[in-house]
Amino acid sequence: MPLLFGDCALDVDRRELTRASAPVSIGPQVFDLIVYLVQNRDRVVSKDDLFEAVWRRRIVSESTLTSHINAARKAIGDSGDEQRLIRTIPRKGFRFVGEVREERRSTDNNASPLVRESATALALPDRPSIAVLPFQNLSGDPEQEYFADGVVEDITTALSRIRWLFVIARNSSFSYKGRAVDVKQIGRDLGVRYVLEGSVRKGANRVRITGQLIDASTGISLWADHFDGALDDIFDLQDQVTASVVGAIAPKLEQAEIDRAKRKPTESLDAYDYFLRGMASFYQASRDANSEALRLFSKAIELDPGFASAYGMAAWCYTWRKINGWMTDRIQEIAEGSRLARRAGELGKDDAVALARGGHALGFLVGDLDAGAGFVDRAILLNPNLATAWVLSGLLRFYLGETDVAIEHLARAVRLSPLDPTLYQMRVGTGFAHLLAGRFDDACSWAEKAFREEPNYLPAAAVTAASHVLAGRPEQARQAMARLREIDPALRLSNLKDWFPLRRPEHFAIWAEGLRKAGLPE
Repeated sequence: MPLLFGDCALDVDRRELTRASAPVSIGPQVFDLIVYLVQNRDRVVSKDDLFEAVWRRRIVSESTLTSHINAARKAIGDSGDEQRLIRTIPRKGFRFVGEVREERRSTDNNASPLVRESATALALPDRPSIAVLPFQNLSGDPEQEYFADGVVEDITTALSRIRWLFVIARNSSFSYKGRAVDVKQIGRDLGVRYVLEGSVRKGANRVRITGQLIDASTGISLWADHFDGALDDIFDLQDQVTASVVGAIAPKLEQAEIDRAKRKPTESLDAYDYFLRGMASFYQASRDANSEALRLFSKAIELDPGFASAYGMAAWCYTWRKINGWMTDRIQEIAEGSRLARRAGELGKDDAVALARGGHALGFLVGDLDAGAGFVDRAILLNPNLATAWVLSGLLRFYLGETDVAIEHLARAVRLSPLDPTLYQMRVGTGFAHLLAGRFDDACSWAEKAFREEPNYLPAAAVTAASHVLAGRPEQARQAMARLREIDPALRLSNLKDWFPLRRPEHFAIWAEGLRKAGLPE
């Protein structure tokens, strides 16, 4: 039931704040902060209490807390000077001092079943939410029950590592084991937007695992696939299935959330929705879209100054500008990208997306390769099924001179996300690593695939030109160089070192020689 104070109504279940009957758009952490203060108005709430309740033990700064308190006051019509509702108690913390009353909702038994049903439904969290249901054992072999359950537990654990995802615990999901289920009802019962269901079927020494991702609000299937394997090493198979399922559905969940945010009225956006809209613009990969993505990520940071992933993606917008030759004020943009990347690392010590994006930005923008690799390595430890982290790790590895490791990491990314919209980046990175290792024919093959997919991607044109000429195919190299010169007329051999931060001199020599022979001017 809504809590009323001043001219505000706070609906905890629906996660809505209205003021003078108008919705107030605030970030999820500011909302949680208001809720916690209101619900604990009978006592002084310490800073440690707020860090625990709102940030769940994440490491945040005093300035972040201060900015969130100020945002909370502004949202409910208070201020730091007046402190009519949220009062600062020196050296102790904060206390909500406004008068609060509860608004009773109708309990009319004559209400329609739909109204009564929605009244008992759990409110959706402020981020994407999913329940992994017990997989059906279709084998007719009770001994395979443990395998099916183990697959579900592993998938649930792996999904729980994704910072932006709310995952229902295994014990709640398994309450549906052996029952005929309606995914729409499960969505209401558990308060989730998505449901993953599946089955296991064993025959001889083979097993087939199927999975299906469903939007619980509509019942529409968003993704479905199957995985076949041998039972010789059942635990290894379990690991493979987990990696494949999580790697496949994570991009689907992100895209579904992006589509949902794009349908949401702009006047009711909060930090996470701005972030999703930023991702939608970012994936368009054009210069204008990149600028729009940067604006949207900045808006997300303004609403939620502790939003680590938004800092990481904003930093990566500057990285993308440098990669494609779009920078107009190189010194200022690199400095700002570096600041955002380091902030992503400070705030996102347990956020794999923030660490991966921020780490690569740190390495590529300012050449701090060791620190950047450290960020990305931690991202992989936090979420070993995050394809983006493996991509960015692979790129950093060939900057560092570890070409074979780079190829291995990029292959892992492709395996986790074989239909990824940024697959051309993985292919260019693999081609670049082969080029630096002196395997020019392999480099041509990988770079050409990427060049055909995304002819406007500057590194694709460059690696294609350099590898073809070094492989003895000057005509193909000339065509790729012509495209490179169209994309970025300012690129020269004299400023090549400012582009990719290659640590090993012999690798830079191969790179420069290939582009020189292909026709890049001095």
